[in-house]
Amino acid sequence: QVQLVESGGGLVQAGGSLRLSCAASGSIFSINAMSWYRQAPGKQRELVAAIGTGDITNYVDSVKGRFTISRDNAKNTVYLQMNSLKSEDTAVYYCNADIRTGGRTSLRSYWGQGTQVTVSS
Repeated sequence: QVQLVESGGGLVQAGGSLRLSCAASGSIFSINAMSWYRQAPGKQRELVAAIGTGDITNYVDSVKGRFTISRDNAKNTVYLQMNSLKSEDTAVYYCNADIRTGGRTSLRSYWGQGTQVTVSS
């Protein structure tokens, strides 16, 4: 069984910063891509940032230059550093990881429970 546990959300003023963390635990053989998604009220869930095994990253245009995704493979953890936060960044942020639980098993996508980020203007 695999679990993803997020932390670091909260309430912050516009222009402030937050750092989200997501730690994967359980029967993990290997982790491929790790990502952060967000879902604002009344909107569809969107990909915010992703990082591959070679540390190649990509970001949605609205966060480029403000957010940085990184990972610590030894800790099975992915981070999202969010700077210059705006009210439109308010959403529930979800961690996602593509994980293999054995040498011959297929990759499976796992989700965290979500963490609320609220930016007050």
